Amino acid sequence: MKLLLTGGLGYIGSHTAVEFLNLGHEIVAFDNLSNTTQDVKAAIIEAVRQGNISEESSPCLTFIKGDLLNVDDLNKTFTEHKFDAVVHFAGLKAVGESVQKPLWYYENNVTGTINLLNTMIKHDVKKIVFSSSATVYGDPQELPIFETTPLNKTTNPYGETKAMIERILSDLCIADKDFTVVTLRYFNPIGAHESGLIGERPNGIPNNLAPYIAQVANGTREYLNVFGDDYDTIDGTGVRDYIHVTDLALGHVAAVDRLRQDNISSEKFPCLSTGFHVFNLGTGNGTSVFELLRSYEKAVGHEIPYKVMPRRAGDISTCYASADKAREILGWTATRTIDEMCLSMVKFNSK
Repeated sequence: MKLLLTGGLGYIGSHTAVEFLNLGHEIVAFDNLSNTTQDVKAAIIEAVRQGNISEESSPCLTFIKGDLLNVDDLNKTFTEHKFDAVVHFAGLKAVGESVQKPLWYYENNVTGTINLLNTMIKHDVKKIVFSSSATVYGDPQELPIFETTPLNKTTNPYGETKAMIERILSDLCIADKDFTVVTLRYFNPIGAHESGLIGERPNGIPNNLAPYIAQVANGTREYLNVFGDDYDTIDGTGVRDYIHVTDLALGHVAAVDRLRQDNISSEKFPCLSTGFHVFNLGTGNGTSVFELLRSYEKAVGHEIPYKVMPRRAGDISTCYASADKAREILGWTATRTIDEMCLSMVKFNSK
């Protein structure tokens, strides 16, 4: 298939591109490079070549610098390429930053997605996998979280943009019966590719826990800020469902495979019908901040300094998934452990 990956050079997009390329898909990565660099393209191709692709084959990855807020960029891309489906990663993603800059988040995430969908309709592309988030559940009233768990008021503007986009996609499927939408609600992706060539290395101060731990571990930053140690959890720190980014990438591979009209790979996992489909992607296990910190310390071989700070606006106590639906319908299961996630990050950050 020929796939457009918006945000395709970002953290999750780049890992997913590797897995698609390994299977022979043709990838166009559309990215404004706001949180990455074009050098990621070379790293993606090298990671594929170190994997299972034959020496005679060449990974088919095209990079287009563009912005979803620029409709001309989108129209030019769709005019030059005929896509079978879109995998939509692009968007701002930091919870704390979204609390401080809500309008920026609504404009980039929601308006950008509407621009993308209008362009897809114009060019008759009616299949999309959307990068959503467990934040749409707000402060959950049940654990584990199922796809049927009620969506409470989200606790931050980032989560609200994801919930809004999901509603837009659902309404679009009602209005246009030819659309197939797969929404993947991620829990907390961490880790790096087994090659050590790609991983999470954000520009500026990291907004997510794992890359911040990595920067403290290698001496870039003095200490880790732990936001709150008075939650009702095993050790007082927030508990999340951390999932290895490669497992997450393989979830997208499974979702796209179910979009194929010629999907005959398994009678058990047939092509998805048109309409709106939602899946959680997580491990089903909760890990606290301190547990993650200890695992990283074990992987890197030394202690990592930290300071306990007040709770951060927009955070919740505990969040972990039920991924039974993804296993039953997509044939996907996360397999990598917290220790494996941390070891992969150490390998990436040692390069």
